[in-house]
Amino acid sequence: MKKEIHPELHEVNARCACGNLFQTRSTASDIRVTLCSHCHPFYTGAQKFVDTAGRIEKFKKKFDKKAA
Repeated sequence: MKKEIHPELHEVNARCACGNLFQTRSTASDIRVTLCSHCHPFYTGAQKFVDTAGRIEKFKKKFDKKAA
């Protein structure tokens, strides 16, 4: 392996938009992210479900008029 061609890794604090702060290693000196495991809906379980019943009823209502 060639010497001194690899970037240096630093211990950095990554900051999320929700305010969460966690440590990681990176070549960058500062990391700011918009989502993390504390605020992402997949990890928190606060997912929003689309009202599919309302969409189907709207679709049927729209195309039943054309068929009639």
